[in-house]
Parts: sequence; structure tokens; C-alpha cells
Amino acid sequence: MAARVQQAYSDLLHRVREAGVLASCGSALGWDESTYMPRNGSAWRGEQMGLLARLGHEMATDPKVGDLLAVVESSSLLADPVSDAAVNVREIRRNYDRAVKLPATLVGALAREATLAQGVWRDAKKASDFALFRPNLERLVALLREKADAIGHGGCRYDALLDEYEPAATTAEITHVFAALRAELVPLLASIAASGKSPNREIVQRDYPVDRQKLFGEAAASAIGFDFDAGRLDESAHPFCSGFGPGDCRITTRYAANHFNQAFFGILHEAGHALYEQGLPAEHAATPRGTYCSLGIHESQSRLWENQVGRCRPFWEHFFPRAKQTFPQALRGVSLDEWMFAINDVQPSFIRVEADEVTYNLHIILRFELEQAIISGDLAVADVPGAWDDKFSHLLGLKVPSDAMGCLQDIHWSFGGMGYFATYTLGNLYAAQFMETARQEMPGLEDDFRAGHFARLKGWLNTKIHAPGQVHRAGELCQHVTGKPLAHAPLMRYLRDKLSPLYGV
Repeated sequence: MAARVQQAYSDLLHRVREAGVLASCGSALGWDESTYMPRNGSAWRGEQMGLLARLGHEMATDPKVGDLLAVVESSSLLADPVSDAAVNVREIRRNYDRAVKLPATLVGALAREATLAQGVWRDAKKASDFALFRPNLERLVALLREKADAIGHGGCRYDALLDEYEPAATTAEITHVFAALRAELVPLLASIAASGKSPNREIVQRDYPVDRQKLFGEAAASAIGFDFDAGRLDESAHPFCSGFGPGDCRITTRYAANHFNQAFFGILHEAGHALYEQGLPAEHAATPRGTYCSLGIHESQSRLWENQVGRCRPFWEHFFPRAKQTFPQALRGVSLDEWMFAINDVQPSFIRVEADEVTYNLHIILRFELEQAIISGDLAVADVPGAWDDKFSHLLGLKVPSDAMGCLQDIHWSFGGMGYFATYTLGNLYAAQFMETARQEMPGLEDDFRAGHFARLKGWLNTKIHAPGQVHRAGELCQHVTGKPLAHAPLMRYLRDKLSPLYGV
């Protein structure tokens, strides 16, 4: 009996690994589509992605997987709930139960439509014309509703979509956490606006030659631990990170000669994602034990390196002299104090990926609320631009000047990623709580940063967050690492500690 169970488990892992390899092929094609693929290749790429999605779905829903699960689940192999076998079987069961509810035709249709929609979105954004993208989004929304209904949702379609990115989370739970955060963010933003203080924003808008930005960004990514022998940095319309598997993790950013923050902090952000991918246990590749916990936890790693580390003074006590050497014209006469104020400027703005740490979460709350209304049918796709503009004005006090600066700015809806956005603010919350704990457990981290040493923090994250894979769900991981459930208080403490000296609030 024991031998039969062990053989069943081995067969199960073999199937899962093969499906993971196939999925990584799709990831490579997706990376190519966003970086080097010619525009006219979209239609054929859609066919490629549709076929891969269908084949992957067939592998994931093969009845043999269910048979193997049944053999293993009835055995003593899973007696320890945090053993590798128990973790793998738990998550394979979850994924199998979701997958078998989805018709292969729907999976293929979503993949094809998402590929086509991304090309149309790029054109619509360039033209700042939502009407160009509207038919594609309407088709995607119809398919996503069909997907949610097939999976099942207990009355809230959005729960079924959210669960794909943040397993076990519910719309109601996240709404509660976001409400508590919003209740403190809005007054903080108001007090900053009323302070009468502001940095010299022109400092980060001077001429920063792109070739030098590339060198400086690569140096910073390497310093925090990104392994360029196991990854690369390229350009794309929307920055992202793709982990194809052990030894191959790609990140992208976008450069603007008169916008230092955009590329540099984008590189730190995506490198943070990449450190997670590069820190996953290679021996468990393509199995749940070697897969990231959730997108909220993934985002915590990018926001931790981008903001908690990359915008702190000790980091720049090391890097600012190098920045002045790299950009002598732009930074002539600029002091470290002026630089710190400029890169930590708080000001409502239109573009989410360029937003400061206070207003960023308001951008996410806007999208979180709009997505729920779209999926439920309370908001027609045709009415998205108007609803976006109204909500943006209410939350951030700005009148949106164009579709490109408003509802067309993000790529997520074009690849069918509704349910995704909430993970960004969850990431900010987890990042603050993890970093607060890291500082308590490793006194002197700031001294490390001043010396340009980041290995101790990276090692702590590797051990606590990366190496466990999916041993814990996100909320359980937070409790395990910090000793406390997720809360908004650490993020607010972090923001006030940083911003109070700058703005006198």
C-alpha cells in the first residue's frame, strides 16, 4: 500500500511539473509579446497562446489527476500538514477543483481574447481613445463573468476572480481592511496638502540620460541581489516581472529622460519581484512547494525593495554620491536632504505606477471598486471612462484629462486580470509589517544599507518568505513571520515616521 501511494504521489508530481513547464512556455511567449514581438504578430500569438492554454487546461483537468489525488489523500503520507507532500497535494487539489469547472473552450477563448486585447489596448492608449478598446473589454468581461459563474462564488462573482490571485481572500474581507486604511490615509493626505511644504520636484524632472539611467538601475538591482546570470532587464510599455523557472527571470522597465523616478524605482520594484522568483526552492520548481504564496505576498516583496528600502535615507546615503557621479549635470548643487524630499514627494497624480506611497493606495481602491461594479453588471463597460473620472475626482481631487491618463493607463484589464488590483495594496500592507519585523529581528539594518550591504535583509526574506513557497496561505504566512494578523497600522506608522519630518505633520 505504501509503495502504491508513493508511486501515485510521484506520478502526480510528474504531471504537475509537466504542466508547469508548459505554462512557462506561455510565459516566455507573453514576455516576448511585451518586449520584442512585432505588432502584426498579435493575431498569430493569440492562436499560440490559445493552444497552450487549452493544452494546459487539458493536462490540469485530466481525470487521472483526480484519481491520483484520491489515492494520496487517503494515506498517511499527508499526516504532517506542512510537509512537502501535504502542501503539494493541498494546492494541487485546489487547482484541480477550480480547473475542472472551466470548459476548455472558455479557457482557450480567454487566452485568445486577452492576447488580441493587449495589442488593441496599446493602440487605444496611444490614441487616448477608450472607444477603440471597448469592444475587446466587453468580450473579456463577458468571458470573465462566465468564468466566475463556472467556478462558483456564493453570490459574489468577484470572489471567484479574486481567489485566483489571492487564495482564500474574499471581497468582503478586503473591503474591510481597505476601509480602515482609507480612513487614515485621507486625513494624512489632507494634512500634507495643508502643510504648505513641498519639495523641489524639478530635481527629478531634469535631464537624466537614458543610457546612464540603465547603468545606474542595473547597478542598484545587482546590489540588492538580482542575479543577472539568472535574469535580464529589458524595456516594455508597462513594467513587469516574468519568472520562467529556475535560472530565468525577466524584468522590464520604461525610461523617460526627464523622469528619474519612473525607471529607477520601477527597476527596484520589478527586481523585488525577481528576488522572490530567484529565491524559490529550485528543487521544487513547477510544484506548489516551489511556487509563490500569493500575488499579495509577491507584491510585498516588490514594494518592500522599492519603497521601504529604496526610498529610505540610509539607502541614499550610499547611492546618492554615485548618483551625483552618474548624473553630474542634473544633480549639481543638490543636497541629500533635497533629494530625499523630492523622491518622497506626496502629491495626487494621475498615473498609478508613478504615484507616491500615500496616494498609491487610493488608486488601487478606485480600481477595486470599479472592477466589482463591472463584474456584477452594475457598471456597463461603455460607462467606465465617466465612472473612472468621477471616482478619481472624489478620491484624489483631480480632473482626469484623457483616457490615456485615466482608465486606459493599466494593462491588467486587457489580459483579463480583474481581481488582480487589490493585491497591490495588500502588498503594501504586508511589506510594512514584514519590514517592521525584520528591523526588530535584525538591529542595524540601516547601517547595512549605508554601507551598500543588502545581503542580510535578502537572506531574511529568502528564509522567511521565499523558501516556504506555498506552505502557508498569505494570511497564515503573515501571522507566522510577524506573530500578528495583517493590519493597516504598520503601514501608517511607516508613512508617518517618514513623512512627518518632511512635511511637519
